[in-house]
Amino acid sequence: MEFPILSFVIWVPIIAGLAVLVLGDTRARSARVLALVGALAGLLVALPLWTAYDRASADFQFVEFAPWIETFNVNYHLGIDGMSLLLILLNCLTTVLVVIAGWEVIKERVSQYMASFLILSGLMNGVFCALDALLFYVFFEATLIPMFIIIGVWGGPNRVYAAVKFFLYTLMGSLLSLVALIYLFKAAGNSFSLFDFYDVQLTLYAQVLIFIAFMVAFAVKVPMWPVHTWLPDAHVEAPTGGSVVLAAIMLKLGGYGFLRLSLPIVPDASHELAGFVIALSLIAIVYIGLVALVQADMKKLIAYSSISHMGFVTLGIFIFSAQGVEGAILQMISHGFISGAMFLCVGVMYDRMHSRLIADYGGVANKMPVFAALFMFFAMANSGLPGTSGFVGEWLVILATIKVNFWWAALAASTLIFGAAYTLWMYKRVVFGAVANAHVAELTDVNAREMLVLGVLAAAVLAMGLWPAPLGEVLHESVNEILRLAAPGRKLLIGL
Repeated sequence: MEFPILSFVIWVPIIAGLAVLVLGDTRARSARVLALVGALAGLLVALPLWTAYDRASADFQFVEFAPWIETFNVNYHLGIDGMSLLLILLNCLTTVLVVIAGWEVIKERVSQYMASFLILSGLMNGVFCALDALLFYVFFEATLIPMFIIIGVWGGPNRVYAAVKFFLYTLMGSLLSLVALIYLFKAAGNSFSLFDFYDVQLTLYAQVLIFIAFMVAFAVKVPMWPVHTWLPDAHVEAPTGGSVVLAAIMLKLGGYGFLRLSLPIVPDASHELAGFVIALSLIAIVYIGLVALVQADMKKLIAYSSISHMGFVTLGIFIFSAQGVEGAILQMISHGFISGAMFLCVGVMYDRMHSRLIADYGGVANKMPVFAALFMFFAMANSGLPGTSGFVGEWLVILATIKVNFWWAALAASTLIFGAAYTLWMYKRVVFGAVANAHVAELTDVNAREMLVLGVLAAAVLAMGLWPAPLGEVLHESVNEILRLAAPGRKLLIGL
């Protein structure tokens, strides 16, 4: 039997999180150290996936299989392709950085805080590994619990409202997908295997209903306009670490769901309703970009920026070209680096001044020159500057879109203008000019811990921007297989 590496990728962070929880708050320093060890162990366990992954194969790799609920033919079935691999590595790296970022900032309930992130990391890895639909659903829903706790316990003044809104939106959206999975279970001969779902023949009417059910769940998670309203509230109230994981990883569950479930299971409905999804994506890119321009709160501005940039993900997916889908996945990875870094930058300032309002700042560069340089780099990456990761995915999606419709591509490309407008205008007001007030005058530059976290993300953004080829090589075969499964007519059953 091969080494069950995917089980380790899932359960090492979860078990570490439970161990941290057992320590309790009486030993806060020990809880921090154990959390960091657990997060690093989760990353180290995942690294061999990168080196051992066969880039020439379109098959799922590192497959594990064991019966789970035999009465309903539910199995513990795991495996990854190139898309899963990149998202797992992004998740494991982000968890390490979040633990380090919260090292000194979190003073109360330290063990519970660290444990929540470790358990959440393992559950999200479970989503990216699951090849059984019910197992996928269990992991997908279970991720709500630790994030609900993170927002509700360590968030801002309106944290309870934001946490409940986040939970209800995402839970209610997912319930329809459960109904669709049960229908597919019966249609596939009482099997929850995704491979059986990929082969089951369905009428166009059934496909459309299933697609709508899936879309409600995944659109809320992305989030797409107009079911995006929970995200700004969640980001504003969440602690910095919660905002980082929410933006960097949890939003990607929606894009992943479209690619893993919607396109291969209901390809004809995906093509039929692609225009609708593209329209919503373009509204998100343009309209939400304009909404970001008028925000007074830095975290809310970055939250709206996330919605706008994630519009590129759904746009690229529903162009149905290898270039578009690869661009969408690369945009997910890049957005994880950049949005996480932007929220961490706001967190650095908030920890010193306890304000997120742009008007409370001004002249930060005079007191925090190293921080100002890093913040500028991430602001430019968020604007899609060539040479940074922010350019790679968006450019591929625009190139793929222009081959289908010039005006769609023109609207999508407007994000390069709006993104620069709202990001750099915020940066100008916060960082440049004379020292605005006595609070800014007392600011101190980044310490070694903050420098480590932001430096790692800066290196990742630059490396991906200058040399995205290794990521593309991992994706090529997996994307081609997704598009093969998403071919119209492949599994259409004629009739009602």
